Amino acid sequence: MILPIIGYGDPVLRKTGEVLSPEHPNLKETIANMYETMYNAYGVGLAAPQVGLALRLFVIDTTPFSDDEELEDAEQKELKGFKKTFINAKMIQEEGEEWSFNEGCLSIPDVREDVYRNPTITIEYCEEDFVMKTEVFEGLIARVIQHEYDHIEGILFTDKISSLKKRLIQKKLKNILEGKTFQDYRMKFFAKKGR
Repeated sequence: MILPIIGYGDPVLRKTGEVLSPEHPNLKETIANMYETMYNAYGVGLAAPQVGLALRLFVIDTTPFSDDEELEDAEQKELKGFKKTFINAKMIQEEGEEWSFNEGCLSIPDVREDVYRNPTITIEYCEEDFVMKTEVFEGLIARVIQHEYDHIEGILFTDKISSLKKRLIQKKLKNILEGKTFQDYRMKFFAKKGR
């Protein structure tokens, strides 16, 4: 089922996600709905807070990035079909010299900004089987994970840009808050009149 994506300004986007147990009701269904919602909106990642659930859960599929011809063949191959569910993720380490990449977010449509992040991460998480694993990721995959991980910590990519850039996008953010934005996927807006 395709869920509405929660727009900028909703308090759920600022909550730290709760830890999940294997007994969490309808977890498999929630995960399936999140993938369906993400694909419907042409996203590469989606975190539970973005569908109104303050849980430590996010899904990613970096396949759309694999078409980028500016990337080396090896990275294109790595991005193609990289699909993973992250439950109860905990960032262990972010390292390397920060690099800039133009990021967007399904909860903040029509806003894109350059964000600096570390190129290499070590993260601990469970997949749907709830077996804990620790893995190292690099490059664009690491960036997508960092972006989604921020969501389960109540952080948005707009928190990571300069105060000048924040002032420049203030009007766009206010429009999103009030539902004065148009996109090809369903959204739910916090301050939309008559919601």
